Amino acid sequence: MVASRNRLSPDLPERVGAFLADRFGSLSRIDVGLSGGIDSVVLLHLLRRVSRLPVRAIHVHHGLSPNADGWAVFCQDFCHSLRVDLTICHVSVDRSQGDGLEAAARNARYGAFAGLQLDGIFLAQHRGDQAETVLLNLLRGTGLIGLAAMPQERTRGDLRILRPLLDTGRDEIEAYARCEGLQWIEDESNADCRLTRNFIRHKVLLGLQARFPNTEQVLAGTAGHLAESVLLLDELAASDWLAVSMEHALPMTEVRRMAPIRLKNVLRWRLRNLGWQVPVATRLEEFTRQLLTAGTDRHPALELPQGRMFVAKGALRWAAGK
Repeated sequence: MVASRNRLSPDLPERVGAFLADRFGSLSRIDVGLSGGIDSVVLLHLLRRVSRLPVRAIHVHHGLSPNADGWAVFCQDFCHSLRVDLTICHVSVDRSQGDGLEAAARNARYGAFAGLQLDGIFLAQHRGDQAETVLLNLLRGTGLIGLAAMPQERTRGDLRILRPLLDTGRDEIEAYARCEGLQWIEDESNADCRLTRNFIRHKVLLGLQARFPNTEQVLAGTAGHLAESVLLLDELAASDWLAVSMEHALPMTEVRRMAPIRLKNVLRWRLRNLGWQVPVATRLEEFTRQLLTAGTDRHPALELPQGRMFVAKGALRWAAGK
């Protein structure tokens, strides 16, 4: 465990309080994801300090580290000191989908949160995490949505996710922890550069910041600009959909009139609204080409994990399941 003390500007509690006030009417309780690391410890302490609503911490025990039981005990002691209720969720991390350990652990964590039927879950991602996400998604070629990175608030299925610290730098979080004399745990896996995010954090971002000190702020700001572009494209897609859709389908006569780039935008928007996985760019590009060039006797289809997009009875349709 780590602890320290220093001086701090009151600005951070005020910002978190303002974030909470904007959403006060939609919450009956503040549920906070608590790993025991410095970021989540600071967030829980801040929310306990500024909230007029009951606060509860939720610790997800992944069972991946030999220290996992000790982290759960630390969270119990910390919550007891704050007079905050704690729920511990034990999960099994399923790596059979081939997404890697980080993604599998994240999916298990979000599954645990969703199973609790919360008003929302407050998570402690900060500006440094946002910068890492932009770089990761740039290298993965995830497109505009990925480069927009994490919003301060979003839904994942029925789970509402809130991130009050997303505009806050790690230095300010550390200063708050020092000022308040907080303790936290250090996850040994955070130093393992075999994990992609750690490699980005320790090898790539630090190198960039040595040459360009404002790298973190610039990348996070870029994510904000791109998020605005995504909103505009979504508005355009919604307008196109309302203009031509009939009974939750797109008539092929209207589809063939659309420019390829505009049709792809509508397809991505529709899939996201359904909660389906958007296919990689090459698959979507090929399916779009088929839609625009296929004769009336052809019926293009695209199989996806959640269902299929297909042409039938003169319209492009969506059907869940296999």
